[in-house]
Amino acid sequence: MRLQGSRATNPVAVGDFVELEPESEGRYAISNVLERKNHLIRRSVNLSKKTQVIAANIDQAILICTIAEPKTLLGFMDRFLASAEAYGIPALLVFNKMDVYGPSEMEELSYREVAYQRAGYPCMRISAVSGEGMDALRAVLKDKVTLFSGHSGVGKSTLANALQSGLDLRTGEISSAHGQGQHTTTFAEMHPLDFGGYLIDTPGIRGFGLVNMEKDQVSHYFPEIFALSEGCKYHNCTHVDEPQCAVIHAYEQHQIAPSRYENYVHMLNGDEGDDPYRHSESKGE
Repeated sequence: MRLQGSRATNPVAVGDFVELEPESEGRYAISNVLERKNHLIRRSVNLSKKTQVIAANIDQAILICTIAEPKTLLGFMDRFLASAEAYGIPALLVFNKMDVYGPSEMEELSYREVAYQRAGYPCMRISAVSGEGMDALRAVLKDKVTLFSGHSGVGKSTLANALQSGLDLRTGEISSAHGQGQHTTTFAEMHPLDFGGYLIDTPGIRGFGLVNMEKDQVSHYFPEIFALSEGCKYHNCTHVDEPQCAVIHAYEQHQIAPSRYENYVHMLNGDEGDDPYRHSESKGE
């Protein structure tokens, strides 16, 4: 299957429906991967021309974010959400570790909530430690196939353990030297939920390399920018320096979050924005 022209490092991914052929007693070989309704991919860490399929046949993607310990980078958030948009996967943001935030973190959290809710993304506040928001999260997960993603250390495995008894997924500490999470999940795995649905727990990732995103399509994956683009003078407006651009006007009037617009421009130019970790990812991610 690896030799059939696929650019993916993993031609079979968590969430795939497959056909099997008996190989020996109690053992089967995958003979065919059925057509996917969707999938989420990113650029492979170590092979620049290859892609990694994170998961397939997903009903929704939840990005677990933290304001501290570690801090989720805004550029990472925007690239993840743009990829979900590109592959037709509904996404929402879950802000974890509400039990550890002080006044400055709460101010930052409020900014992010306004920025992303204005863009159309639901936001939730939760804490796996105190239990805040966990019932609401269970309601969102019920009867759906949900992908959990986020930086290492944001608490994906801790949340999964709190949501489903008996999982006992390994959790780790935050590095005191770098403020980053230590890898505990090393491969994506799907877990059935007692209350209905499936949870796909994924390894923590520091960067999210974009794949197959044409320059003239990038604005389509920022919902608030795409909605405003109808008001631009030019139909092929890039929303960077054109006259009578509705998006630039909205940005200048603070109707679009500055970080969202600036990360859109970074993506348009093919750079990584605020993500200094993109080129130092470990082989285990």
